Amino acid sequence: MTSPVTREEPVTVRVFAQRFSSTPRGARLARRLAVLQLDRWGVPYDSETSETAALLVAELAANAVTHGRVPGRDCELTLSYVPGQVLRIDVSDTRGERRPAPAEQESLDEGGRGLLLVGALASRWAVLDRVPVGKTVRAELDLSPGPARTRPGGW
Repeated sequence: MTSPVTREEPVTVRVFAQRFSSTPRGARLARRLAVLQLDRWGVPYDSETSETAALLVAELAANAVTHGRVPGRDCELTLSYVPGQVLRIDVSDTRGERRPAPAEQESLDEGGRGLLLVGALASRWAVLDRVPVGKTVRAELDLSPGPARTRPGGW
């Protein structure tokens, strides 16, 4: 009996990283740069993936510049894209002691709808420590059929 020959396709991970000012203007720039970069990678502006990524970047960047702002320190956006598999969005700031609460615990009367949006749109999301200082909020979009969405800590 002969075993079937399987050929694995090479996986190309595309990565984009850019720092931006910890201001509302910087958050808008992060969103615009994200959709521009996705378009360059072949994800059209008007696609569901691009629109979902734009919403996620907008929310995560707005949170970073609002709650993670340290005067004189920038925030950072990193996109990691494996075509047909996953898009990872990382937004980092230097305020590690101010971590977002799980969306279920947020008060809808005093804001907090943003992480509910992240939880609804992302396949999974989490808050990670950033070395040497700060935190990274990561949201991932599964681009192929797969497991159900998970809540923070479901990595």
